[in-house]
Amino acid sequence: QVQLVESGGGLVQAGGSLRLSCAASGRTFSIYAMGWFRQAPGKEREFVAAISWRGSSTYYADSVKGRFTISRDNVKNTVYLQMNSLKPEDTAVYYCAARRDNGLGYSTSIGYDYWGQGTQVTVSS
Repeated sequence: QVQLVESGGGLVQAGGSLRLSCAASGRTFSIYAMGWFRQAPGKEREFVAAISWRGSSTYYADSVKGRFTISRDNVKNTVYLQMNSLKPEDTAVYYCAARRDNGLGYSTSIGYDYWGQGTQVTVSS
């Protein structure tokens, strides 16, 4: 199995920045891609960004393009989400996820096999 632990969340003013980290452990050799999702109270979990583990291809939700950057360090088995120009609507619990090479898409939660516990991001106006 793969275990994922997020960190880096917190409270920030609108326009500020945060950097989230997600450390993977366990059977990390099975990871094909990693992604970030977020969920606000009363809302569905939504896709934020994803990155392939080998080719470094990246994918972003339209709502975060130009503001968020996903990256990964395969040696450290860690994925990062650099969040700039944060907006109050970015407030949510952010989850990192990992998927195997299962042929499923990058932007849907059902395609991911492993999930972290989440980290809270709060953006004040």
